Amino acid sequence: MSEIKHNTHSADTGQRFHLHKTVVLVGMMGAGKTAVGRALAAKLAVPFLDSDAEIESAANMTIPEIFDRDGEPFFRTKESQVIGRLLDERKGILSTGGGAFLSQENREMITRRGASVWLRADLNVLWNRVRHKDTRPLLRTKNPHATLKALYEARVPVYAEADLTVTSDGEVSIDKMVDRVVSALMTRPDVLEQK
Repeated sequence: MSEIKHNTHSADTGQRFHLHKTVVLVGMMGAGKTAVGRALAAKLAVPFLDSDAEIESAANMTIPEIFDRDGEPFFRTKESQVIGRLLDERKGILSTGGGAFLSQENREMITRRGASVWLRADLNVLWNRVRHKDTRPLLRTKNPHATLKALYEARVPVYAEADLTVTSDGEVSIDKMVDRVVSALMTRPDVLEQK
């Protein structure tokens, strides 16, 4: 199984950065948005924000419970509100749920007020990461692999609209993914500069 590996030895390289806009990590479930986001925030010394965690905290329910009780459309409305609030509150690294970037309104809001980074991983990598978890409400189907494949095929063209793309091959460590994201962000001095 190809989990993201974490290496704690290179947490501080002595580099200092200045983040001008919130970086919004987008992509499929299992792409590593939360794990990479936490490590990226630590490297850049900025807050880590997670829209799903914020929604769960506000609702005092898990995402699957919200889906079950209120349905996906209600959840998507709340998700947009939370992302807007987080973009306004402070600059940092924002991890979003897999469906957040599908909304044109969210994409436009993120592009206006932040910068989106698509963590791109192929279907096999994603499946290996999510298949043993029951916390993904969209995969609670008779054939979760087929569901994931359909979601992947529908969503990839939308994720491709992100400001930047960083590829995960499934074997690279979290620290290496963070380095890849930083390298991509450094091509956008309006987003990230080295001090």
